[in-house]
Amino acid sequence: MRVSMSVSYGTSFAAVEGWLRTFACLLMAGWLVTLPQGAAHAQAPAKPVKLVVLGDSLSAGYGLPATAAFPVRLQKALTDKGVAVDITNAGVSGDTTSGGLGRLDWSVPDGTQGVIVELGANDALRGVDPKIPREALTEIVKRLQARGIKVLLCGMLAPPNYGKDYADKFNAIYPDLAKQFDIPLYPFFLDGVAGNTALNLPDGMHPTADGVDIVVNKILPTVETFVATLAPKN
Repeated sequence: MRVSMSVSYGTSFAAVEGWLRTFACLLMAGWLVTLPQGAAHAQAPAKPVKLVVLGDSLSAGYGLPATAAFPVRLQKALTDKGVAVDITNAGVSGDTTSGGLGRLDWSVPDGTQGVIVELGANDALRGVDPKIPREALTEIVKRLQARGIKVLLCGMLAPPNYGKDYADKFNAIYPDLAKQFDIPLYPFFLDGVAGNTALNLPDGMHPTADGVDIVVNKILPTVETFVATLAPKN
């Protein structure tokens, strides 16, 4: 009799335990079904798009605190709009287009998805034959595209003191290359800042912190569109 009761009790307990487990599973399944779409499986945050600004003193932040440099201010502006980016400042003061080409491979590391090219101001200031920056920028774009890296080209305008013929040849470099390689172009990097003494340092060439913010605000829509073509898929 005792044995029979023990067996009976064990069987009943196992049955109850099994029923409770089944009920718990059904309850959990029903709870998951009622969750908002996506809540059951939390999505990982989007990986930031990796950008490099390959430039000269205009983008490097000459004469300014590091936090006021163009790449830093641009990253903040994009982040504030919910665009995840990681921007490297690869600007070197005094650099020409040929200098940018010479350091291209180590300035743009593997894993970079897009490069904003801001070069040419020093070529123009020195009156360099427009053929030289044209060839250097052409090679920069070619090498980046060969690595699967997209390019946003920032245009520069020649100063008027070299005459119309020089200016015409120099200024045509950027739209020509944008068309040739089918890449986006921001026509003039210093748009809204050049020639405004209140927005430039005493040298009259490099933007102040306020000037950098204006450059960022003006170029932002172009960069947003550019980054959208680079966004990684989760």
